[in-house]
Amino acid sequence: MNEYSRLELLIGKDMLNILQNKTILIIGLGGVGGYALESLMRCGIKNFILVDYDTFDITNLNRQIMATYETIGCKKIDIYEKRIKSVVKDANVIKIANKITLENINIIFNKEFDYMIDAEDDITVKKELIRRGIKEHKKCLFIMGTGNKMDPTKLKITDIRKTSYDPVAKVIRKMIKEEKIKEKVTVLSSTESKYTKSIKEIPSNSFVPATAGLLAASYIVNDVIKNEKSNK
Repeated sequence: MNEYSRLELLIGKDMLNILQNKTILIIGLGGVGGYALESLMRCGIKNFILVDYDTFDITNLNRQIMATYETIGCKKIDIYEKRIKSVVKDANVIKIANKITLENINIIFNKEFDYMIDAEDDITVKKELIRRGIKEHKKCLFIMGTGNKMDPTKLKITDIRKTSYDPVAKVIRKMIKEEKIKEKVTVLSSTESKYTKSIKEIPSNSFVPATAGLLAASYIVNDVIKNEKSNK
């Protein structure tokens, strides 16, 4: 028996080995990105590229898996590196402690990765990540809005053109239409309308971002399995 015996019973040793050697790039280690990372590393994935410039603060305690009173003020990227290496033997972690902008976005695409989870909040950057991801034929999952939602069962992974209610997705749909993008853009979005009226700060809870992160991890693991089976 080993730390991945239960998963091996599900998918088989060969598939587990394939999965473990994939490289996952995660942009944004907040409520969604943190839970996606937690799940992926517990599937035995060893190779991660983490992108986050921020530190934990007290408002993160309600929804971010590594936010504690002890980690307030600490760089998220450093805390998550320690987390990975405390669970995964021989983990390989590349850290990019930068705020991604249009000017430095090449630091993302200069890295080799199998999947990208875009869980950051900058809409301008998200648009450019979509453009570049399509151009460079990268497997990407773009996280739309998970704030101001109360029903995690309304989350789904779909093409951007099939989204509704999500204000972030609305902006991206407009871009897709205006730029006549034909390729599929895979997103994680909610069909739930706003739970509260618009206020200055975006409200959130512990379970909707967490569910989104777990769905993102599930999407990647199942996509790897599906592609490997179809190639046989």
